[in-house]
Order: sequence, then structure tokens, then C-alpha cells
Amino acid sequence: MISPSKARPVLAAVTAAIAMAFAGQALAAPAPNDADRQAARALLSELITIPTAKGRGQVPKLVDVLSARLRGAGFSAEDIVRVPIDIDGERTEGLIVRYRAAAPGPKRPVALLAHMDVVDVVPESWTTDPYKPVEKDGYLYGRGSTDNKFAVAVLVTTFARLKAAGWAPDRDLLLAFSGDEETGMLSTRKVIAHPLMKNVEYALNADAGGGTVTKDGKPVAFTMQAAEKTTATFELATANPGGHSSAPRPDNAIYDLADALKAVQAMPFPVELNEITRAMVIKMAKDEGDALGAALNRLLIDPTDAAAIAEAKRHPNYTNILWTTCVATMLRAGNAPNALPSSAVATVNCRILPGTPAAAVQSKIQAAVGDKVSIKLVGEAVESPISPVRPDILAALQKAVNANYKGAVLAPSLSSGGTEGREYRRAGVPTYGAGSLGLVFPDDLRAHGSNERIPLAAFDKELTYWDVLLKEIASDGR
Repeated sequence: MISPSKARPVLAAVTAAIAMAFAGQALAAPAPNDADRQAARALLSELITIPTAKGRGQVPKLVDVLSARLRGAGFSAEDIVRVPIDIDGERTEGLIVRYRAAAPGPKRPVALLAHMDVVDVVPESWTTDPYKPVEKDGYLYGRGSTDNKFAVAVLVTTFARLKAAGWAPDRDLLLAFSGDEETGMLSTRKVIAHPLMKNVEYALNADAGGGTVTKDGKPVAFTMQAAEKTTATFELATANPGGHSSAPRPDNAIYDLADALKAVQAMPFPVELNEITRAMVIKMAKDEGDALGAALNRLLIDPTDAAAIAEAKRHPNYTNILWTTCVATMLRAGNAPNALPSSAVATVNCRILPGTPAAAVQSKIQAAVGDKVSIKLVGEAVESPISPVRPDILAALQKAVNANYKGAVLAPSLSSGGTEGREYRRAGVPTYGAGSLGLVFPDDLRAHGSNERIPLAAFDKELTYWDVLLKEIASDGR
């Protein structure tokens, strides 16, 4: 029989060993299972039912749902931070969730980005109710299913699962969700300005990663966004005294504006390549081959090759990364069918390569259209730099992609569209697209359009992606 005095050290040693064993299990939290995937699907379906488009005032309701899910997993109220903001008389919110490091250490926090709002719909253009999730043929249909509520659902489910399992990262991880990414990104700016975000090392944007796959699920191409074009919108306007339509005058506001728009249409922008777009063009030339591939290869050698530029312009969905673009998108003119127009206004939307100031593009347009046309910037043009391609971050993202798609090669990219990554980059936070959502091109690319849907098999894989990634960037390796 062991005496009580000798038993105490033995018991203490056993207890310590058990505690260490459980601590090790907690650190190496289990991979997501079928129950986790069902929970993520259920959360996404619930989020789709909340119409978070501008003007509906529903983002706070969605934050209520997310907060309740996270509190239930063990996050404290202190670590779930709502960031309210009033925009045009409507309250929306950002949301920051802090997953605390196990102990203070040298690693700075990493922010994980997604947005909770959606573009509203024209219900008549849908075959289902856009705000009632419908599962059919392996897809989940609903507004926001891909842009971007799937990422919100996956990130929240991952945080909740890891927290409940007791996993402790070796750096702070911050969910950073915005409430108006689609309409202004003012909530994004308020989230960035929050004290919790002041020391973020870099951000991973779940609205700017992923790739394309074949219909049988084989990988085609996966990208990591590291830069975006600047978005700038200009109004071009013409005016004159007008008059009665029975006595046309030689100057006509509509004709003058039409001439100006034709000048914009003909206005050339040069091919400009940076380290990211050059790599994209090299890959594109190889993948596409034929006339486009040959043209791209010539442009890599001589960016002024006129014949190659003409061929490239025949494929705008591929080659819009080569140059700045400006295009007319809206018109308004005149006030009566029997009156000469006294004014005409056109909206021109430009997507500008990083490094080119919006003011320089405005000056170029003014020179092309002449002094009879006035031009002004609508809103602001948010210019942001290219994020440096860090090998450690690229390797971590590559590992996570390969957990779902073995052999897929992740390539840095520049986006011609805009995400809130631009706001983080301009605030000095390097930002990278993250995610492995595999969509079939072009069938599944329905963001902002009718019958938006997400392939459920691809959605389920995202839990594995984020599990691998978070453990890769926030684990001390024990």
C-alpha cells in the first residue's frame, strides 16, 4: 500500500501527464467531419434567408446569428466585437471576432476577411426565391451562396469547431467581416480602424481566393489575389441653351456627348506588366495557345505590338489585366421629345492598374474628349498597392489548396474587379486571396446575377482548407 504522502506526488504526476495529453489533443484539434459539414451547410442556409442587401437593414440580424453561434462555442462577449455604422440613414455593422493566442508571443495577428452583405436581386429573373435556399442537383441556390456568405459560414463554423475542441493558436486570429462591401466599404474602413486591428501582420481575404475545376472536379487553375485594379467612376457632361426641336442647332448636347464617348471608346491604354501580371500572362499564353497565346507571347517581348494588342482585345475576359480600361455604362439626357437637349451626362467606369493615379486617367479622358465636355470624379477612387508575394504565405495557402486538390498549383493574381482587400492594402496591411472553392467555368460564375448557386461538394471542402491553413499559420508545431 502506498502511503498518502507518497501518493500525492504520484497522483500529481499522473494528473500532469493526463493534462499534457489532453493539451496535445486540443492543440491538434481533429479535422472536420460530416457533422461539421452539415453544421456549415445549415448555417449558410440560415444566412441566405437574411436579405442583407443595402436598404433592407438586415446586417445586424445576421450578426446576431453569428454572435450566438460563436458564444455557444465558447467565445466570450469581450472577443465578439460589433462595429456599428450608419450609412445613408441605415444601420449596418462590421464584426470582429478575436481567437486569442494561447500565450503572448512574437507572432502578430492575422485577419480573415469576408463580407456579410449581398447585391439585391430582381426576383423575376430567378427560377427560385433568391432568399429561400433551395438544394437541388448537388447545388445550394440562393443570393449570397457564393458572394460571400459561404465564406462567412465556413469561417464561423471553423472558429466555433476549433474553439469547442480546445485548440489554442500561437497568435491571435481575427475574423473581420464587413457589412457594406458591395456598396461602399465604409464598414470595412471602420473595422480596419478598430484597436484590435492595429497590429495585424497580414490579411487573408476569403472573397478573393479559389479557382476553377472541371465538371468532374479536377483542378484547372487556382489563384491567390495579391493586387486589384483601382475603380474610378467619372461623369462626362455636355450642355448648351437647347431650344425647340423644330429648329435644330449645330451644337447638340447629345451629339457632343456621343462624340465624346466615341473618343473614350477609341482611347488607347498601354500594356503594362508587373511581377504578378507578367506571371499571369505567361501562364495564360501557355494554357490558351492558338492565336491568343501567340499574341500574349509577343506582348511579353514587345508590349507595343499593335497586331498582338488587337488579338488580345478580342478576349476581354482574359486580357483585361493587361491595361487600364474605361467604358461607358450609363446615360441620361434631354427632358422632352420635342425639345433640344440642354444637357447630356454619361457615366464612364474605369478599372485602373496599380501604380497609375486616377487623376492621370481623368486627365487622359479630358484630353481625348476636348474642352466642350466637362468631367468629374464620382465618389472617390481608392488606390492601393500590390501586396508583396511572400514565400511563406504562398506556401501555406498552397498546402491548404492541395489538401483538397492534389497537384493544383496556386498562382498569385491581380483582380480586375474590386474587393475590400484594396482597403486593407491602402491601410498598409498586405492582403491575399484565400480559399479553394472550386467552381466550373462559366456555369457556376453567377455572383451578382440570377440563380446564384454553390456546389455543395466544393463548399464542404472549404472546412478542410481553413482547418489546414489556420493550423499552418497559427501553430507552434507541438
